[in-house]
Amino acid sequence: MKFRVRHLGSTSHICSIDVGRWLEMGKILSLDNPPHRASMFAVAALVLAAAAPAAEAQTAEATTDTSNGPATLNTVVVTGTRTTTLQAADSPAPIQVLSAQALQTASGNPDLINTLANLIPSLTAQGFGGDMANQTLQAKLRGLSPNHTLVLVDGKRRHTTGNLAVLGGPYQGGAGVDLNFIPISAIDHIEVLTEGAAAQYGTDAIAGVINIILKKKASGGMVSGTYGHYMDQGGVTSEVAGNVGFKPADGAYLNLTGEVHNHGHSQRGGIDPRVIDPANVDPAHGGTYPNTNEPYATGYPYLNQIQGDAAYHSKIGAFSAGFGLGDNVRFYTFGTYGDKDAASFENYRQPNKVHYTDPNTGVTTYMYPYGFSPEEAIQERDYSVTGGLKGEVALWNWDLSTTLGDDRIKLFTLGSANAGLYGGDGGSFPGTGASPTDFYDGFFSASQWTSNLDFSRDFEIGMAAPLNVAFGAEYRRDKYEIGAGNPSSYLYGGAQSFPGFTPTDAGDHSRRNYAGYVDLAGKPIEKLYVDIAGRYEHYSDFGSTTIGKLTARYDFTEAYAIRGTISSGFRAPTLAEEFYSTTNVGPSTAFVQLPPNAKAAQLLGLGNGLEPEKSISYSIGFVFRPIPRLTATLDLYQTNIRNRIVGSGTIYGTVSGTTYSQAATDAIIANGNVLDPDVQAHGDTGINIFANGISTRTRGADLSVDYPVEYVFNNTSFGTVDWSIAATYNQTSVTSVRATPSQLAEVPTTVPPTPPQELFNATAITDLTTASPKYVINLGALWTRGKYTVNLVEKLYGSSEEYQNDDANVSVAPIYRTRIGPTPITNLDLGYQATKEIKLDVGAINLFNEYPDKINATVLANERAGNDNAAVQIYPSFSPFGINGGYYYAKATYSF
Repeated sequence: MKFRVRHLGSTSHICSIDVGRWLEMGKILSLDNPPHRASMFAVAALVLAAAAPAAEAQTAEATTDTSNGPATLNTVVVTGTRTTTLQAADSPAPIQVLSAQALQTASGNPDLINTLANLIPSLTAQGFGGDMANQTLQAKLRGLSPNHTLVLVDGKRRHTTGNLAVLGGPYQGGAGVDLNFIPISAIDHIEVLTEGAAAQYGTDAIAGVINIILKKKASGGMVSGTYGHYMDQGGVTSEVAGNVGFKPADGAYLNLTGEVHNHGHSQRGGIDPRVIDPANVDPAHGGTYPNTNEPYATGYPYLNQIQGDAAYHSKIGAFSAGFGLGDNVRFYTFGTYGDKDAASFENYRQPNKVHYTDPNTGVTTYMYPYGFSPEEAIQERDYSVTGGLKGEVALWNWDLSTTLGDDRIKLFTLGSANAGLYGGDGGSFPGTGASPTDFYDGFFSASQWTSNLDFSRDFEIGMAAPLNVAFGAEYRRDKYEIGAGNPSSYLYGGAQSFPGFTPTDAGDHSRRNYAGYVDLAGKPIEKLYVDIAGRYEHYSDFGSTTIGKLTARYDFTEAYAIRGTISSGFRAPTLAEEFYSTTNVGPSTAFVQLPPNAKAAQLLGLGNGLEPEKSISYSIGFVFRPIPRLTATLDLYQTNIRNRIVGSGTIYGTVSGTTYSQAATDAIIANGNVLDPDVQAHGDTGINIFANGISTRTRGADLSVDYPVEYVFNNTSFGTVDWSIAATYNQTSVTSVRATPSQLAEVPTTVPPTPPQELFNATAITDLTTASPKYVINLGALWTRGKYTVNLVEKLYGSSEEYQNDDANVSVAPIYRTRIGPTPITNLDLGYQATKEIKLDVGAINLFNEYPDKINATVLANERAGNDNAAVQIYPSFSPFGINGGYYYAKATYSF
């Protein structure tokens, strides 16, 4: 069956929609699978809705209205170019502009990271993180690392988070900008450049640049409130936000924003097999006190709540101000400030974990007779402030600015105990029979001070357009610091779930960076635009580098253009990657995150620390405007990165208390880490470390189509619909892998069977290559008529997968594949403009409550059979759309 549809306002363009093809696609995407069926019907509804109005009103007129659209093509962009008059539609580089209206419509779950991920297919957001990473989620562009994306605010470099993601997954090693400390209500628009721009902005902009432009209105404002939760009532979220503009004097502005966010825990884990094992909890099958208390604990059998959202409360604000200092000089300043308290559940500890036997009476006491669920908690303070002057002298535009940013996080372990302090170490220390329940674990912080001086000017040299000459210099000082916790947090194995930072973990590290750039842009002939940039950087700890970029665009006609870029990049390791050190623990595991720059790393044959990454990128793009109102772009790219910094696989020192790798055990001792005595005697220990040694090639394509139309029939408007398609595809391949050092490759002989360990195992490789979806497709329709708006976005996530070993039987080291199949996600927002000032919205993110496929069934079965607490994690943490299912919200906005 086919519909033949005539495009509105044209007699020469015919669209043929083959419904059979769509139904066939439905079969491919598991249309017969009930969880996907409703969402696939939403896809069909988008297609048929696009056809139906045109079929009914072939004599209607179509008009353009992009004011409510997700992107504004006629916006003059400032990202990816040093010129001051270039519009997004004419950019030689792929750039997406997100308006404030689009951000507000997509922000039912009011955080900036997920809002951007809902709008930009090439940007994926971390849905769930392990341990501390669950409290600072990351985002990445084009399938690369979060560390490969540069974030700017009003064109100035934003500082990064101090919270390093150390556990495995596609975001491992991420220490990028925490976007959620920037209030959405303070944003005028966002420009997202999806190609390498290291030569223009700094040597870590390998994947692209996100430039957040703040509001500078001197009048008016808004107040909004949002409330929402997941389908099971978990993850309760509330937000109150306000923005207001003032005009303190002629030619001056002051814009202020404040937001308060609250988010509750969610619980998505399975049952911990330890708490239902009759040998543990049933006296008739050998269970002994106090573990026999577990069936009477609150929430039984779901006592282990580690897989779910962290709870948080945050207060964030922003300001932007400026005023004139004479005819040719202007002062400007802007900044943000945020406080966040957050806590996430860790693995449940059984009642017998913390016990003390009195040496005189022989009586054993238990600190938690019903067991306990520790929480990792943070108190975080984040701020950034920029001040600058800009003006014109002798026809040169100049801009002098300085920016100071800092992120400081205090860590705590709550509702826990120090088992060694309470019960002794099984040797010389007998225990005290007492332990704190709450621990201060120390702090880490990351700060950045950046100063810039920029010049630009147009020169008439006989070309089709003036030559824009820009040059400038930058000075940056980065600092990373770890502070030790209270002794009770780390002595004798430390607090359960997170031992505090030890004095050997602590340290204060810094580097300086000096840079200079030149950028030339212009039109040699009428249809050709060329931009050439070069940059020199010198690092105090890694030496110097020079990189460049060549971008060009040729417009064959007003309807067709071609563009392309070749660029090089260089990324020095973050200070967190170099120096972060801690011990990650579970009920029966303890793994040291070994800093690569530590002397102990040399025992593993890993040299003297990390080295920089180097990259080269190519892209070619096509711009199509074949009919009025329709704009389409297609960009193909390839990014090669040499010597990538990657988290190692898990390197075991002991398995079930027996030596597995003496080198790993020696490294732990040399680094000064003291592990839980019970885990040392009976559990698994080892290390994780960041190391250079993998080179990758990422190839992909980005497609964008936008077609805003007003439908008019018999002189009656049926509203404006902005039809859009945004899609991305990328595939990362490993082109070379560093050989495992002989110290680790040695086959142990004490734990048969004994496969050799690898520095980068299958899990580490798939975290780079397959754990992110190969493609993401957004099909959008934003309908506006009078007081009503309907924003429907159908997102289709391609498959993703990760290989993992079976934690319950590590000595055999089998490798299993966990795969998430293609999954459609429906986002819907219904808006009503009740009055001129009041707008009401209700909506859903993941309307039909889709969940990712579960972790490999064999892995879960083996973990359950082995009484491994890892069996609680039934959903893969690398899921690109999270693990919580549908989120539903209501929002009210008052504008003045």
